[in-house]
Amino acid sequence: MAQDKKSGSALGERLRENGMLLALVAIVALFSILLGLQGKTFLQPQNITNIFLQNGHVIILALGMLLVIVAGHIDLSVGSVAAFTGAVAAYLTVKVGLPFYIVIPATLIVGGCIGAVQGYWVAFWRIPSFIVTLAGMMVFRGATMWMLGGQNIGPFPKEFQAISSGFLPDLTGIGQPHGLTVLLVVLAIGAQFWLGFRARARDAEFGIEPEPMALFMGRTVLIAAATGFVGYQLAFLKGLPNVLVVLIVLTVLYAFFTENTTMGRRIYAVGGNEKAAKLSGINSDRLVFACFVNMGVLASLAGMMVTARLNSATPKAGTGFELDAIASVFIGGASMTGGSGKIVGVVIGALIMGVMNMGMSIMGIGIDYQQMIKGLVLLAAVIFDVYNKAK
Repeated sequence: MAQDKKSGSALGERLRENGMLLALVAIVALFSILLGLQGKTFLQPQNITNIFLQNGHVIILALGMLLVIVAGHIDLSVGSVAAFTGAVAAYLTVKVGLPFYIVIPATLIVGGCIGAVQGYWVAFWRIPSFIVTLAGMMVFRGATMWMLGGQNIGPFPKEFQAISSGFLPDLTGIGQPHGLTVLLVVLAIGAQFWLGFRARARDAEFGIEPEPMALFMGRTVLIAAATGFVGYQLAFLKGLPNVLVVLIVLTVLYAFFTENTTMGRRIYAVGGNEKAAKLSGINSDRLVFACFVNMGVLASLAGMMVTARLNSATPKAGTGFELDAIASVFIGGASMTGGSGKIVGVVIGALIMGVMNMGMSIMGIGIDYQQMIKGLVLLAAVIFDVYNKAK
C-alpha cells in the first residue's frame, strides 16, 4: 500500500514529462490504427525518415527557443531569420561560388550576429523581447525578399544538399541492413540504460529519493523499444539521415548543458526569479544576451537545412516556423512564465507536432483542419500547465 502511494506520488511529480511521452506513443498508435483501417502503413521506413527530414528544423529551433523561454523571454523572429540566413547561404553558394565548408560557418556567424543585435536590445536596454523580435521578424522578412530579389536561388551542389538529404555511409560494408545504423542503435540503447542507472545511483549518493524502479524501468524500456524499432526501420532503407545525426548530437549537448553546467542552471534561475538571481551574483544580462545569440545560430542552421532540403532559397521560406517552435516548447512541458522546461520534453513536443502533421496529411485531412487541431493541442498543453501551477 505504501509502495503504491509512493509510486503515485512520483508519477504525479513527473506527470508532465511522462505524460508527453505517453501522448506521443498514443498518437503514433492512433494513426497506425486509423491508417491501417484504410489499408495504409504509417510506421514504414520512408515515413519515419520523412518525419525527421521534414521536422528537423522545428526541433533545432525549439532547442534554442527553450532557452529563450526559460530565461523569461520570447523570439518571434526565428522564421524570418531562418529564411534570411538560408538566402545568405544560397547567395554565397550559387552566386559567389564559395564551397560548403566556408558557407556553413559563415552563415552560422551571420545568424549569431543577428541574435547578438536582438539580444543586446533585450538584455541591456530592457526593451521587451516581444517588441524587439517582432520588429526583427518584419525586418528580416523584408531583407530576405531584398537579397533574393523576389526570386528563388538554386540549385545547390550535392555537398550542400547533403546537409538535409544525405545519409551516413555504411562503413561496415554489410549492406542490408545498414550495418553502421544497427551498431549505433545498439550502442544508443545500451547508453540509455547505463545513464539511467548511473543517474539513480548519483541521486542515492546525494540522498535524493529516486523514482520507483517500476516507473523508471517502464519509461526506459519504452524509450529503448522505440529507439530499436526506429533504428530497425531505418536500417532497411538508407540508414541514419544526416539530419537525425545532427539532432541527436544537439539534443545530447543541450541536455548536458542545461542539466549539468553552471551556466545552464543559472539560465533557469534567471527565468524563475531574476531579482533573486541577481542578488545571488548572477549576471542575468549576459545570460539573456547569450540565449539570443544561441537562438540566432540555431535559426541559421535550421535555415540552411530547409534551404538544402528544398534545393532552393525562396522569399516565403520560414513562414510559421516561430509558431511551430514555440508550440513544441510549450507542448513539451516548458512553463509560460519561464524557469522550467527540459530539452527531452521539447524534442518530444516537436515530434508530436511532426507525427500529427504527417499522420493527418496521409489521411487526407485538409490544412484548415490540421491548423485547428494543432491549435487545440497547444491550448490543451498550456491549460494543463496553468492547472498544475494552480493546483
